[in-house]
Amino acid sequence: MFLKIVKIVAMQTIDIEDFNKIDLRIGTVIKAEIFAKAKKPAYQVWVDLGPVLGVKKSSAQITDHYSLEDLIGRQVICVCNFKPRQIADFMSEILVTGFSSDTGGIVLATSERPVPNGQKLH
Repeated sequence: MFLKIVKIVAMQTIDIEDFNKIDLRIGTVIKAEIFAKAKKPAYQVWVDLGPVLGVKKSSAQITDHYSLEDLIGRQVICVCNFKPRQIADFMSEILVTGFSSDTGGIVLATSERPVPNGQKLH
């Protein structure tokens, strides 16, 4: 008989005001390229976030589960109000979100149905 020891970590709670500070929006990937200068395998992606925010760029380490062709036309959930971050010679303006898979790599966060680009997550 084996006992599995599980470390319990207390989750920090936040108020709704804290959640509302995060600008999570959906957009459609319109362009994707291999990011050759990144230290870890990544793509450069351009996401259409609708008429208010327009097209924003991101460096995304999502090469384990997605080819460039898989990304075009896919809706993704993005954090839109992080400060831009310089990665090699590329300015990443948004964070494309996802979940760690059981085999490694990131599985993109999206909506179950298409929604207009730029819609905010509630």
